[in-house]
Amino acid sequence: MSLPAAANLCQAVELKARQVLHLGPCDAATYPMAKKKQSMEFLREKAHLRARTNTIGAVARIRNALAFATHTFFQQQGFYYVHTPIITASDCEGAGEMFQVTTLLGKVEEGNQLAAAALPADELQQLRDQVTAQGVAVKDAKAAAAADKANTELAAAAKAAVDTLLSLKRQLAEAEEAALWVGGIKRTPTGEIDHSQDFFSRPAYLTVSGQLQGEYFASGLSNIYTFGPTFRAENSHTSRHLAEFWMIEPEIAFCDLVDDMRCAEDYVRFCCQFVLDRCMPDLQFIVKMIDKEAINRLQHVASSSFTRCSYTEGIELLQEAVAKGHDFEDKNIHWGMDLGTEHERYLAEVVFKQPVIVYNYPKHIKAFYMRLNEDGKTVAAMDVLVPKVGELIGGSQREERLDVLEARMKEMNVAVDDAYLDLRRYGSVPHAGFGLGFERLIMFATGIENIRDVIPFPRWPGNVAF
Repeated sequence: MSLPAAANLCQAVELKARQVLHLGPCDAATYPMAKKKQSMEFLREKAHLRARTNTIGAVARIRNALAFATHTFFQQQGFYYVHTPIITASDCEGAGEMFQVTTLLGKVEEGNQLAAAALPADELQQLRDQVTAQGVAVKDAKAAAAADKANTELAAAAKAAVDTLLSLKRQLAEAEEAALWVGGIKRTPTGEIDHSQDFFSRPAYLTVSGQLQGEYFASGLSNIYTFGPTFRAENSHTSRHLAEFWMIEPEIAFCDLVDDMRCAEDYVRFCCQFVLDRCMPDLQFIVKMIDKEAINRLQHVASSSFTRCSYTEGIELLQEAVAKGHDFEDKNIHWGMDLGTEHERYLAEVVFKQPVIVYNYPKHIKAFYMRLNEDGKTVAAMDVLVPKVGELIGGSQREERLDVLEARMKEMNVAVDDAYLDLRRYGSVPHAGFGLGFERLIMFATGIENIRDVIPFPRWPGNVAF
């Protein structure tokens, strides 16, 4: 069916209705989504309705396209999609900012009932003393009965003493068990939470990364990728952080840092071109209403090779910028520092004016599993820095040498599950991978400034609505 061109130049077509069917009422007097531009902050408060707006609708369609692009790219490159667990006992990032998964809180009432039977500390000690004293009495009674075996009264006294001791020990065991219940949760004798009472019989958390399990499967399937939700219990209210976000994490067997950087670049460029091909009307809206450079930025990235820059070279460039008067918030630029977002964006937006991959970072600011370089000071790590966002991808070649990995773990005081070391014990191969925060990719594509506006239902400290 062809539609007539609209007489009104503000719209593409004109609809001439023969009949209007009223499906559902909408009271204009109370409907919160007024026909005017709404602030992003207001729309977050109405997250159940904000998908009806032009902006959030455009972002949602671009998000969908980028998810489709992700699967398309990796499937075309021969990667296998692996579902890694959301519940884990491992802290892949080593940051310790993890959401704990437990059923213990649901048993607090039952625990409080058990704790109610607990004796005061002084009475518990008195009971312990009674058991000790009764133990001495039993020893003496048994000795007396043994010395005069024909005396039935001494034998009966010894038996009564033993019965009394057993009764006291039962009372003490019950009292000490009750004393372990604090705040409705059982503790160990040393005061820690007794996780043997929990669902998994050990501490469990929401995952911060699928890398660990990804490495396991890459050692068997060669090239895999994960794409799923991850969680961070970081009390951050910045425009760059969420408590729940999505990560793409490929792991590639028989791969070094050079190959890892090439894969990351190819993936980002593929995604940019995919969005340009599939979402042009939405991008045109974004250019008009949000970020006038969005299309140009995507076209530039899709058609340009990424610059490579060593960490050392990057530090020198930042030091030159400070010497020329650039006003960084953190002006103390020195080798060994962890680059901040302002430094990353300066390299991408001002120095190179395009995405740049910074590689070979100092070992002390990177994770233990990253492969140690021959200089002994740096590791084979890389970050992809892009305009508008800063770090988009973080990755590395993994340390495949068992002796070097164990030395790094000892140096950094890190303990990991023995299964991770088994990968190096039984048929180790060079391998590498990276992680991309999906929401940051959407921010890069759309120019949206706050990460809470590129995920359908954002979670941040104090907010778990909808």
